[in-house]
Amino acid sequence: MKILILTLLSTLLLFSQNTSFSKSKKELRKIYVGHQSTIYCDCKYNYKDKKNMINKRSCGYTPRNTYTKKGKVNVRANRIEWEHLIPAENFGRAFSCWREGNSKCVNSKGKAFKGRKCCTKVNKQYKVMQADMHNLYPAVGELNADRKNFRFDFTLASPEQYGQCQFQVLFKDKRVRVKKDIRGNIARTYLYFNKQYQMKLSKQELNKFKAWNKEDPVDSWERERNKRIASRQGNTNPFIK
Repeated sequence: MKILILTLLSTLLLFSQNTSFSKSKKELRKIYVGHQSTIYCDCKYNYKDKKNMINKRSCGYTPRNTYTKKGKVNVRANRIEWEHLIPAENFGRAFSCWREGNSKCVNSKGKAFKGRKCCTKVNKQYKVMQADMHNLYPAVGELNADRKNFRFDFTLASPEQYGQCQFQVLFKDKRVRVKKDIRGNIARTYLYFNKQYQMKLSKQELNKFKAWNKEDPVDSWERERNKRIASRQGNTNPFIK
């Protein structure tokens, strides 16, 4: 019993101190061993191949932009990035350091700054949320870049922008469409943040995510991922059962 209590206290302490986004990304590389597949396209990836981590043939992914506007190779189309499924801005703007800045958020030239950079510097609660591994998923860099902080749309995606990858960005509407079999993963992440951090969701969003949670049930990898994160971060997502 004494060992169990000490273990519980140590995991709770670990969670309370988990404020490093960089540390979380390193831990996630270990968590995804044996399941190196991206969230939106199911692309296989290999960290050892520094020039091209993405196995595009495994998922039929074709970059929307092979080159940047300056004519350089679009490196984000060839690498994995750990995406905040709930964008940092979506929960960050609830903090005054994001919206208004802070007296400590001044650069060497005396210029004030705000947003992510400021909150990462001065607000522990924001850093805990930013580093929460339950909200971090491997994604093709180009998709992460294109998605920005756009919200998820009700309509299913059509494979047209990124080859066979069923992922669609509506830039003018600031919305993103995804395939059906990850809607549950998305929903349970949002519902977790709503419960864990009291992140506000509109009535429409809450109803949408509750419906997605039922329509796309938890699968075996999602349960395993939840356990692996809990062993390192100290808490589970209670919506994954």
